[in-house]
Amino acid sequence: MNRKHILILDGMALLFRSFFATSFTGQFMRNQAGVPTNAIYGFLKHLTLANKQFCPDTILCCWDLGGKTFRHKLFPQYKANRDEPPLELIPQFQLVKHIVQALGIENISYPGYEADDCIGTLSTRLSKDHKVNILTGDQDLLQLINQNTHVTLLKKGYGNYQVFNQELLELEWGITPKQVIDLKALMGDSADNYPGVKGIGKKTAERLLKDYTSIEQIIENLADLPRGVQTKIKNDLDMLHLSRKLATIFCHVPLPIDSSLAPWKPKYDVIHRSFQELGCSHLTSLVR
Repeated sequence: MNRKHILILDGMALLFRSFFATSFTGQFMRNQAGVPTNAIYGFLKHLTLANKQFCPDTILCCWDLGGKTFRHKLFPQYKANRDEPPLELIPQFQLVKHIVQALGIENISYPGYEADDCIGTLSTRLSKDHKVNILTGDQDLLQLINQNTHVTLLKKGYGNYQVFNQELLELEWGITPKQVIDLKALMGDSADNYPGVKGIGKKTAERLLKDYTSIEQIIENLADLPRGVQTKIKNDLDMLHLSRKLATIFCHVPLPIDSSLAPWKPKYDVIHRSFQELGCSHLTSLVR
């Protein structure tokens, strides 16, 4: 099999990041129909720069669908603390998918699952035979790193990245990809609104994983822990296990995957015509 380099885009992370990078100015770069396009502009800039930097054979883009997922069934308060998206961002959710489709890149999502789960499913399957690079701003995806999968975190500005493999993750974070899940389970995640073990922060969680490697080993050696830590874990044992389920990216979404993985070859005449039809001809310069 011909080994390919596949770039998977975390569409939601790129779009939100792009929106908030410019929205504070009040300039939303509206198209001919008056629809804001500032987030799409930033998204396209991230995409084209990453394509030039990493030269993938194929690009895929994953999205959240909105609404409830299986995690809400496990924990109804999941992400309940999040505000509604800004009004200027809402119409860009659908428009950006039309833009991505016009570029010849496949939009991927699945009801009941998050973009992270689609990314996890794709990377798990495809990394068996190919090299996978995940472009995101979300550190949760570091748990997907393996020998053939790197996670590229966006840094401030455009074209600035930190590419994590297993060695760099262990060097900088002191943990393995699988331990990313246990770290989140112990300390919780305020952005996703689950508490983990109350009173255990990042430093304590990191120390526990360094000493005992996993939640199973921590529980097995509970009697050896300081009394205060013992009490906290015993009091929140059920939430610890639940938080671990919530933190784990599900890698078995029933996605149909085209094994041929056709290379991405932009057809610029089609792109420019589609952008004009979408009222976004002002964005065509980004993909020439």
